[in-house]
Amino acid sequence: MTSSYSFRAELWRYPDESGWHFLTLPVEVADDLREEAAVFRKGFGSVRVTAEISGCTWRTSVFPDSKSGSYLLPVKKAVRDAAGISDGDEVAVRLAIQGEDEARTGERTSGTG
Repeated sequence: MTSSYSFRAELWRYPDESGWHFLTLPVEVADDLREEAAVFRKGFGSVRVTAEISGCTWRTSVFPDSKSGSYLLPVKKAVRDAAGISDGDEVAVRLAIQGEDEARTGERTSGTG
């Protein structure tokens, strides 16, 4: 069984015209997740997770970030809109690693409209 992680982080926009928004996981959370997810890691060291912000739940992946030594959680527009969050907001996040069976079921977004 996998653990869940709860933390607060600031939403930030990638500095280009793509519009990508991310949360950087706290290093302590990233270290724990990295250790636990060793058997679940995918291409580029990504880890499939279920994320929740303000009642919005979706499946995505977190990606290693060499600059911060942590992982980045992409936050899609549908989630940002449903949660009422924008660039610079500090948000409460809950993450759980998806096991192999769970990861095969595809993306799910609830609470996003």
